[in-house]
Amino acid sequence: MTDTAIKVEGLGKRYRIGAPQEKYRTFRGSVSSALTMPVRAISSLVRRNGHSKDSETIWALKDISFEIKGGEVVGVIGGNGAGKSTLLKILSRITDPTEGMADIHGRVGSLLEVGTGFHPELTGRENTSLNGAILGMSRKEIENKFDEIVAFAEIEKFIDTPVKHYSSGMYLRLAFAVAAHLESEILLVDEVLAVGDAAFQKKCLGKMGEVAKRGRTVLFVSHNMGAVSQLCTRGLLLNGGELIYQGEVSQAVDRYLQAGNHGEFAAVIDTSRSSNRSGTGEGRIVRVELVDEVGHNTVSFAIGQPLWINLQLELDKDLPSLVAGVEIKSPSGVPLVNLRSDSQGIDFGPYKAGTNVELRIKIPGLPFYPGVYSVEPWFGEKRGRRVDQISEGVSIILDSKGLYQSERMFQKGKGIVVMDCDWLERVYIPA
Repeated sequence: MTDTAIKVEGLGKRYRIGAPQEKYRTFRGSVSSALTMPVRAISSLVRRNGHSKDSETIWALKDISFEIKGGEVVGVIGGNGAGKSTLLKILSRITDPTEGMADIHGRVGSLLEVGTGFHPELTGRENTSLNGAILGMSRKEIENKFDEIVAFAEIEKFIDTPVKHYSSGMYLRLAFAVAAHLESEILLVDEVLAVGDAAFQKKCLGKMGEVAKRGRTVLFVSHNMGAVSQLCTRGLLLNGGELIYQGEVSQAVDRYLQAGNHGEFAAVIDTSRSSNRSGTGEGRIVRVELVDEVGHNTVSFAIGQPLWINLQLELDKDLPSLVAGVEIKSPSGVPLVNLRSDSQGIDFGPYKAGTNVELRIKIPGLPFYPGVYSVEPWFGEKRGRRVDQISEGVSIILDSKGLYQSERMFQKGKGIVVMDCDWLERVYIPA
């Protein structure tokens, strides 16, 4: 493979929306259509010149240009409709560009739609062979990788059972296992971490990390900013089909979140209808605010900078004593901190049913490496069950400004926690 794995110049993709769908035609209809084609062509030209309202065109991608070196791991981020999936489909040769070109050096493997090609009547064993062939694996590759695929999916007992009897989790594990074991120089990955439970997502993330460490070129599309920050070294930020930034992944993530394209990563989050929660349901966290030391709502904080987390609670039952807390997890989902009011001898209440409560938690400063960290606020009864915990949707960005600014300190994979230390020098001169 050459030094350049992917080179894209002036790439664009235009779609026509609102156009009438062509119906199924008989032989007679086909002959009639051929005879009337010149007339219809002229009519179509007149309609286009007249700006017909029956169909319009949109540019899913417009004038995209970038270059990726062999072995780079690049995150492709942006809001819904930014053009991320369209870009990967063009690079996978699933769809053709309207304009521009994409020059690709090396065998391409795609994890775009996990499970595409699975047949419900076939067994897991048969679907592994079928799906592997669809994804471009040879029979020998499938045979060599089969035991590894099954072990990764953790479905050894059910491998000879038709997949129509699989749970959704089993189906997803097998589908991802097949796709993740492709041996290709270039791997295109689109939102494979958006499905499955937390354990499955963590396992997928670990597998993607292994792929990246082998020196393969990876384009990784995801709304999981923690995963992007952990896996990738460069970022491509798309907005409205245009490439608005390419460069250091931390800068790409920061611009994405600060630009307001982040949805659940806002500094003020309405959590009243969030489905990513657990607890007794006898009350709920309805609003979360992230605030810096000067009182501004923000998702971006310097390492060691104070921050406030404001929680608004609604209670549906009497609580004689209430405890609250915040769990903070690393970009890969590793629990790092569990701050609890009761561990400091602080209890709140009593409260009557129907009460609204606002709690403010001040954190002196988080001593972690730059990245995107998830925040999981919760509250519950003292020495009892948790009433509500928000498990997704609240995140903060730590960047290298502030107490520690040395780029050498923040080498990927070299640590998690930042701390001060004292240095002492003694010099001995030989006699």
